[in-house]
Amino acid sequence: MSGVNLPYRFQYETVAASQTAQVLGGTGAVGDYVHRLIISVVTVATSGVTLLDGSTSIVLLTGAATNVPGVYSVEVNAVSASGAWKITTGAGATVVAVGIFSA
Repeated sequence: MSGVNLPYRFQYETVAASQTAQVLGGTGAVGDYVHRLIISVVTVATSGVTLLDGSTSIVLLTGAATNVPGVYSVEVNAVSASGAWKITTGAGATVVAVGIFSA
């Protein structure tokens, strides 16, 4: 027995490099929950990642020479207040978003 009680509500969604405002979940909605973002940086100069709540932008990672290639786990633990959660990625980063998203 794994110890995981069903139904385990967290889902995940992948966001490829060079995406602009990709909605998390099928449609996204107010009340959707982002638990964690796992950011994989391949090219530091273009590794920007922005989380959007409706029209509010939250910069999580800038494409800067001081970044280091690798994997970053960013705890968000937030509920959307003004629309679907969306993610924008630069050409040098991908994201796995973990949370509860509208279908």
